[in-house]
Amino acid sequence: MIIRENTQKVVLITGASSGIGEATARLLARNGFRVVLGARRTDRLEAIASEIREKGGVAEYRTLDVTNLEEMQDFIEFAKDKFGRLDVVVNNAGLMPLAKLEALKIDEWNRMIDVNIRGVLHGIAAALPTFKQQQSGQFVNLSSIGGHNVYPTAAVYCATKFAVWAISEGLRQESTDIRVTVISPGVTQTELASTTTDAEAAQWLAEFRGAVIPADAIARAIAFAIEQPADVDVNEIVVRPIAQSS
Repeated sequence: MIIRENTQKVVLITGASSGIGEATARLLARNGFRVVLGARRTDRLEAIASEIREKGGVAEYRTLDVTNLEEMQDFIEFAKDKFGRLDVVVNNAGLMPLAKLEALKIDEWNRMIDVNIRGVLHGIAAALPTFKQQQSGQFVNLSSIGGHNVYPTAAVYCATKFAVWAISEGLRQESTDIRVTVISPGVTQTELASTTTDAEAAQWLAEFRGAVIPADAIARAIAFAIEQPADVDVNEIVVRPIAQSS
């Protein structure tokens, strides 16, 4: 295990039961950070935390639904009770059920808005008072290339990811002592594609996902932003496959 100067930091990760969240938890723990995992699938969290501990890392976990503000607040307090500090919140939880607007997948729109936007806002609301009080802290918010471009079948998803970027940029401009980083992944090996139920969108997505990068590639970008000196704020990183043109 590599020990670095700032590895006493406590990093909270939402959506940590798979994909980018899981990869980030494993990488940061290997690098000596203390990680707290949150997601709805407690069995997965338990298994990941156990494997991290077996390899000498420090990990805790708690069941978390980011659409519930009280659960998000409890998640923050859980970490503070366990470690006595709070340094980084990685707002990673997200959904991507794609479909053309005319399909009127209204329930899926609302669920995306709840998880992708409200979930990030809840993460900010729960941790910001502590960060302000201690005059330090960092939010790492997961947007997407869909927060830079709009694609057919992805209008609502892209809207949520544009919102993540806008919220993050507003928070950055309002802050003089809190770091705010946006990570915008391109096509990445995660479970996001499995949330698409529309057949036409699923076919488009399969073609779009012709080239993918592993979730660990995004985890390394997150680690890079976190590991910078306290006076350096990496505002945004876009990471995508070489073969992905947009």
